[in-house]
This record gives sequence, structure tokens and C-alpha cells, in this order.
Amino acid sequence: MTDKNHLSKILLFVFLLVSLIDIIAILNNSSLWQTIAKPLIIPALLAYYITSSKSKNKLYIGALIFSFAGDVLLLDKSNLFLFGIGAFLITQLLYVYIFSKGLGKISRTNKIRAGIPFLVYFIVLITVLKPGLQDLFIPVLVYGLAISLFGTVALLNYLIKRDVISLRLFTGAVLFILSDSFIAFNKFHHERSFYPVIIMITYIVAQYLIATYILKSEKNTSPVEG
Repeated sequence: MTDKNHLSKILLFVFLLVSLIDIIAILNNSSLWQTIAKPLIIPALLAYYITSSKSKNKLYIGALIFSFAGDVLLLDKSNLFLFGIGAFLITQLLYVYIFSKGLGKISRTNKIRAGIPFLVYFIVLITVLKPGLQDLFIPVLVYGLAISLFGTVALLNYLIKRDVISLRLFTGAVLFILSDSFIAFNKFHHERSFYPVIIMITYIVAQYLIATYILKSEKNTSPVEG
């Protein structure tokens, strides 16, 4: 094992460790440990990616930086929620751009098959949340469109390639959407004590799956470039 591979494994362990600490902190209502652990999750994943990657996708690195900003801002959901949405909106748009590159010609059938599930999701989500959104209706509407588009692109990617790697990306996209949806339900619909832990578990797994998709894609003729 080379020193670089060894370092990569250590950084992956750090990512898993700080993620576990954050989840335990949520379960124990420890705001102190959440404040310590949560901002370390994405930097650890970013460090893991950089040490594992040969091509260093700059757009993906940018997406992780905005994810980190979103995580930090959403530590204060009362005063900085809108800024957190803005940071994650940029993340989602970067993901859409990264994963839409290289798809090639897309058939009308695949466009319909990929678009309909997320269009239905978007309509249902906004319909359920609308009574509680008030002044945040437009920002949440825009963000909902962005995550729906990300899901559509990820599903298109899978419908075209039909392999385990593209399934990993699609699963990551769905989990990311679920995480964001639970955040919205918790803030604008009905607050539930178990939502925060579900939000973080789905978010952490989603980011990990997306990172490993990028890494595996780079090894297979580098279809994702940045």
C-alpha cells in the first residue's frame, strides 16, 4: 500500500468518525458536539477525495465547498436558513452541470421516464409545504426545482448506462433529496424529534455515494470532468 492510499484510508475513517459523532450528538441533543462535528464532515470527505483522485474535478471540489458552507450556515436554522439554502442551491446546480456532461444524445422516452417521478415529487412537496412557507415560498420553490433536476439527471445517467456505478449516483441523489425534504418538513410542516437524525444519515450517505461515483468514474475513462 502506498503512502497516498494509506492517507486516503485514514481520511475516509476520519469522515466516518466525525459523521458518527455528529449522529450520536443529535441523538443525545448535544448542540456543542454537533457544532464541533458537523463542520468537519465535508472537509474530511473533500480531503479523502483529493488524496484518492488523480484528476481533481474542480467543479466537484467547488460543490463540496458550498456543501460545507451550507452545513455551517444551517447550524443556525433560525437566522441563517436562507443563506444555507443558497449555499446548497449552488451545490445542486454544480451537481446538475457535472453529471449532465457526457450524457450524449438522450431519447425522448428516457427524458420522460426520468422527469416524471421528480416532477410529481416536486408538485407534491410544494403543495404540502406551501401553507407554512410564507415569505420563503419562492426560495424553497427554486431549491425544489434544483433538487428535482439533480434527481432527473442522476436517473437519466442510470437509464443510459445501466451499471452499478450510475446506480450509486442515482441512490446518492435520491438520498440527498430525502435529506432536504425532511429538513423542509421539519421546518415548514410538522417538527418531529426523529427528523434531524434521518436528515444527517441520508445526507452523509448521499455525499459519500456521490464522492465514490466521481472517483470510480475518473478511473473509467473519466466521464465526469471539471
